[in-house]
Amino acid sequence: MLKFPYGISDFAKIRTNHYFYVDRTHLLPAIEEAGEQLLFLRPRRFGKSLLLSMLENYYDVAKADQFEKLFGQLAIGKTPTPKHNQYFVLKWDFSEVRPDTASQDLQLALHRYLNRCIQDFALAYQDRLPLAIQITPEDAMDSFHSLLAAVRQTPYRLYLLIDEYDNFANELMMAPSNSTPGLEATLRAGESALKAVLKVVKAASAGRGLDRVFLTGISPVILTDLTSGYNVAENIYLEREFQALCGFTEAELAGVLTQLGEECQWPIEKITEALTTMRQFYNGYRFSERSQESIYNPTLALYYLKQLQKECQPPAKMLDHNLVMDRHKLTYLAQLPQGEKVIFTALGEHPPLTLPELTDRFGIEEFLRPSQDPALIISLLYYFGILTQAGRTEFGQLRLTIPNLVVRKLYVEQLLERCLPDQTNVVASLAQTFYQTGDVQPVCEFIEQRYFKVLDNRDYAAAKELTVKMAFLTTLFNDRFYVMDSETALERGYADLTMIVRPTMRQYRLWDFLFEFKFVNLKQATLPNEPKVTGEALKQMTVAELKMRCQSLLTAACEQLQRYRQTLVKTYGEKLRLKVFAVVAIGLERLVWEEVN
Repeated sequence: MLKFPYGISDFAKIRTNHYFYVDRTHLLPAIEEAGEQLLFLRPRRFGKSLLLSMLENYYDVAKADQFEKLFGQLAIGKTPTPKHNQYFVLKWDFSEVRPDTASQDLQLALHRYLNRCIQDFALAYQDRLPLAIQITPEDAMDSFHSLLAAVRQTPYRLYLLIDEYDNFANELMMAPSNSTPGLEATLRAGESALKAVLKVVKAASAGRGLDRVFLTGISPVILTDLTSGYNVAENIYLEREFQALCGFTEAELAGVLTQLGEECQWPIEKITEALTTMRQFYNGYRFSERSQESIYNPTLALYYLKQLQKECQPPAKMLDHNLVMDRHKLTYLAQLPQGEKVIFTALGEHPPLTLPELTDRFGIEEFLRPSQDPALIISLLYYFGILTQAGRTEFGQLRLTIPNLVVRKLYVEQLLERCLPDQTNVVASLAQTFYQTGDVQPVCEFIEQRYFKVLDNRDYAAAKELTVKMAFLTTLFNDRFYVMDSETALERGYADLTMIVRPTMRQYRLWDFLFEFKFVNLKQATLPNEPKVTGEALKQMTVAELKMRCQSLLTAACEQLQRYRQTLVKTYGEKLRLKVFAVVAIGLERLVWEEVN
């Protein structure tokens, strides 16, 4: 029976205990060819630590006798490179340095941690080192020089693995308490300490015993400031051949699901449904513009597979609690200038977010005194895995989009929290009633009376139809019961919002929904030969009077929906319990709706 290593990043443990492992060792020759000092970025929970653990086990001279056990059945085991098990390996994981340390103590905490790593190294290789490594308290770089001196007395060289090099900056800036008075001093102290360490690493690679370095992180935060001290790392995180270095492909997951489905005695249709669900919630990441295949978040995929194996049922909650820090990142970015507008546009998807190129240099100054340039926010959303690449526009701009429904939920929660922070329970109750009854009137009344009052005071430029869609999407969003999709491609068109009941929830009496939204501004809503209608006047009008002012748009929306309905019925068949609504907003004052039968 398969065992899934959810939360396990120890390569030797995974291989020794026969856990499920997706082989990436065939990329080791390409990694060696890519350069001697490499930088590889991926979002949280994307398998970076497991990657480093694999590198450690492959190159460590002390683990040569375990090579066949660990790698013999993998791709690299058949044709290993000459460098396997030819290095002393030193590993630094900067996530172990507490970022909330006071600024005057941060450098001391960093050096104490590095000294502990050097002491562990000395113990691990004491039988192979002719010189004892001298540990200098409070100055780990002096200890590092002693380590290098000992290494140079052997036939081997050092491979340095650095995990989460940017952890302290990300943790400090994205934490809920990021407005603390000491933030700037702590950030600058951390940046200074890290720059000093990497400056020594750079010098050590010039014939002083350090042969290779592999750094991982989430984003290029503070990389601008570091390049003056460490400008030798080659960035491989956007290269096509390393697109799937961390993460799962659909073909790999399809094979596992087939095996689990057979164990659960599922028909092929149910296995296909499970794969479709995983695709909608966990797939969609493209880290290389030239890659044609998107990949799945490995932590979320393992979470799903483990739950599926345990009960032969998919998990009810598709969002793993380990992504809570991504909520903090989104909260932080929403507070920056232009941040909320970027999040609003990303969730609406039309028009798409675009950039000429990703911003790949971020300094401390950009975060302490953020500019009005949305490119920084959009690029960071990409690096954090909250946006992903989606090709180029016809004008050559890079398109970025939300990768999947799990991430979409983070956006919805953020927007709802910022717009209606005290209405969470009211919204949940309203939505639950709507799922069961299909009565859209209470939803429209709530959006008119509560949501529009907030949105009307926010600067969302001319995206008024998008504004209406966002109000409905955030009010009704529920990934436990529904696959919710914005701008769904249907019959050469794009439906504004679809809510299709998840296959595992079909046993409950829930409606499926299809929406089309239109928007009429006050000038357009004014009838011929009358003064421009006001918002106050609209509030006093009957539904019949309102329909006179938007009938053509309402009719057009109903015609579109008839075509879209046919496509959905053709796709889902008799199991679909579909309610279809055309909704027209007149200003941000009133809603007119019609159910399409």
